[in-house]
Amino acid sequence: MSFLSKLERSLGRFAVVNLSLYLVLGQVAVYLAILMGRLDPGTILFVPRLALMGQWWRIFTFLLMPPAMSIIFVGFAWWIFYMMGNALEDSWGAFRYNLFILLGAALTVALSFLRPDAPITNAFIAGSVFLAFAHLNPDFELLLLFVLPVKVKWLALVAWAVYGLEFLVAGWSGRLQVMAAVGNFLLFFGRDLVRSAVSFRRAR
Repeated sequence: MSFLSKLERSLGRFAVVNLSLYLVLGQVAVYLAILMGRLDPGTILFVPRLALMGQWWRIFTFLLMPPAMSIIFVGFAWWIFYMMGNALEDSWGAFRYNLFILLGAALTVALSFLRPDAPITNAFIAGSVFLAFAHLNPDFELLLLFVLPVKVKWLALVAWAVYGLEFLVAGWSGRLQVMAAVGNFLLFFGRDLVRSAVSFRRAR
């Protein structure tokens, strides 16, 4: 039995089923509160220096920050995250999907302390969900602009290119968040990628 299986056997009962749905609903609530002027988004973003000063809730609330305020874009982003996150949960089970999100958040928070004054976003955590889904379902098709069918594996290549560009041109705050997202992906798929690379070399 693998370490992950042992961990699931011990802690699996604590997993949150339908985690993607709860995260989306939380973001919808925050979106509406911001829209109505009831909430200042600056109070829920994670800023390491402020967390160290006692504002510990930011460790959790930054996950509830909407990806945008444009209703069209944010609605599409929520749908994509829920659909892909739900597919990962169906494939892995609730515990492993919970662990994937938790590791992404933990890596993002941990690395952010290297730049304690810079706020961090949850966008790269959502991006790691997209990359994981694309790795497991490369031939799944999305309608680009609601018209053009595109396989998700090609969109994933674009996402990897954007991550690479972000790492090269962004400041250290952006680079650290890219590293967290990629690190989360590699923790789950690194062994598969190595095996695929070895098999490809042998086939040649």
